[in-house]
Parts: sequence; structure tokens; C-alpha cells
Amino acid sequence: MGTVFWDLDGTLTDPKPGITGSVVKALHELGLDAPSPDDLEWVIGPALLWSFEKLGTPDPQAALEHYRVFYEDKGGMYDCKVFDGIPEALTAIRARHVMHIATAKPHAYARKITAHFGLSQHMTHEFGPELDGTRNDKAELLAHALTLTGDDPAHCVMIGDRHYDLNAARAVGMRFIAVGWGYGRDDDLSGADAHATTPDELPGIVEHVLS
Repeated sequence: MGTVFWDLDGTLTDPKPGITGSVVKALHELGLDAPSPDDLEWVIGPALLWSFEKLGTPDPQAALEHYRVFYEDKGGMYDCKVFDGIPEALTAIRARHVMHIATAKPHAYARKITAHFGLSQHMTHEFGPELDGTRNDKAELLAHALTLTGDDPAHCVMIGDRHYDLNAARAVGMRFIAVGWGYGRDDDLSGADAHATTPDELPGIVEHVLS
């Protein structure tokens, strides 16, 4: 038996409407022009404070606070969907392996989302940064998770759609499976141990990678 760490946004769920919509509204609240949602797909994955910095907002922290109003208080976090085939893949993999969430989304939000969409039942632990930005770096997050779970990274695999996930897995000695349905289309994921093009491939790939 091995351990599987799952990214959330772009891997288990498609959060584009809620995340990009909340970013646009936050920028408008600050009187700033906003790109179209389609031009904001790159914000899905990394810490949003970093994304607001990259967008050139004069006060990224203020932008993040406005974002959280729309995302949490006004329900943007639930404006997403679970990718087709993911529930079945989770059920199959959980029968043989321990599973955890490891997301760049603050765990205060991630746990509400996974509970709302029925994903939390599959997970032993759910790891994410603190709202103050502690462990925004996913490598730090995975190192923290391994300390708490006691898992041997040599028997773990991270599943994600972005280079942030791949780099974090490598930093702590985990293997990595790249998924092809998220938002890492422009990311270099050639260093992954395996690639899944559809969720139904994941159970077999996980068995192969962890064997």
C-alpha cells in the first residue's frame, strides 16, 4: 500500500468560473481593469497572492481580501465542478491506498469544497496553506504533510496538473503523475513519472507507479 497526494484545482475539480470570476471582481473593486476569465486561467494553481503580484496590483494583499469576499462570502468557491470520472477513480484508488489532499488553496476553503462535492470521504488528511500565507509554497506544504503523516516519500505519489505540483513532489522525494485535463497545458511536465489523459486511467497508473 502506498500514499497518494492529490492536487485539488485542475486535478479533481474545475474551479475556473469561481476563481477567475472572483479575481475579476476583486480587481474591479480596486478600480483596476481586469483580463477576461479565459486570460486568467494561469492563476489557477499557484498561491493567489503571487498571482495578484504578477497582475501588477498596487496592493496584492488588498486584492486578495476583496477576492476572498467574493470567493468565500458570496459563494464563488462552489462555482466549480468535479471532473467526470474522478469519483470513480477515487473509489478505486482508495480501495488500495491512503489518500490526502495537498492543495495551494487555503485548507479553510479546500475542506469546505471537498465536503460540498463529496470528495472528503476519500481523504485521510487535507493539507493546504494557512490564510496568512504560511506554507503557500507547495514543497513546504508537502514536507509539512509528510512530517504529520509519517509517510515515506519513496512510497508516495503526487497527482497534479501544474509544474508547481511536479517541482514540489521532486523536492520531497515523491513520484509524480501529471494529468492532462487541468490548467498546465503550457507547463513543462515532461519530467513526470507518468501521464494520465483521462481520469479512468488513474487507478492503473497509480498501481504501476507505486509498484
